[in-house]
Amino acid sequence: MKTEEIKKKFLNFFKKNNYKEFKQSPIIIETDKSLLFTNSGMVQFKNIFLGIEKYIYKKVITIQQCIRLGGKHNDLENIGKTPHHNTSFEMLGNFVFEDLCKEDAIDLALNFLIKELNLDKNKIYVTVNKNDEDSFKIWLKKIKKEKIIFSDDETNFWQMAEKGPCGYCTEDRKSTRLN
Repeated sequence: MKTEEIKKKFLNFFKKNNYKEFKQSPIIIETDKSLLFTNSGMVQFKNIFLGIEKYIYKKVITIQQCIRLGGKHNDLENIGKTPHHNTSFEMLGNFVFEDLCKEDAIDLALNFLIKELNLDKNKIYVTVNKNDEDSFKIWLKKIKKEKIIFSDDETNFWQMAEKGPCGYCTEDRKSTRLN
């Protein structure tokens, strides 16, 4: 399957699930002096996460061009050493600003992979922060226990800065496995 087809399927799937598409932000940020480049899909929503701006829609999706060349998300030192570090890439993101239900988010992710991309459920591994009991219990209802990989805050915890919005995630680039 080609990249453009995956992106189209991603957008269509989440639109069918009541997400609104946002166009990507510029790669060079002029309105936020704390960043030189857009380094993740959530950058354009930073002021919403900080409570500075009100969201327009409860659920949004984006396909965001990102560059990571320095700062907190510096992948430059790992290029060529791992199969999953990049300096320039597109991030497919879905964001919920109100009434987030972790089980719904996990269901959507799994359904997208299985039903839209036709991946074999038995070959899917997920990562869960070792302190995130909620995600572990949800994933355990959906896939075999041996397909759940535990990780720590260094690789499975997102945050914008030293203080501010942050949380566990079930994504972990360092412990992703392919079968």
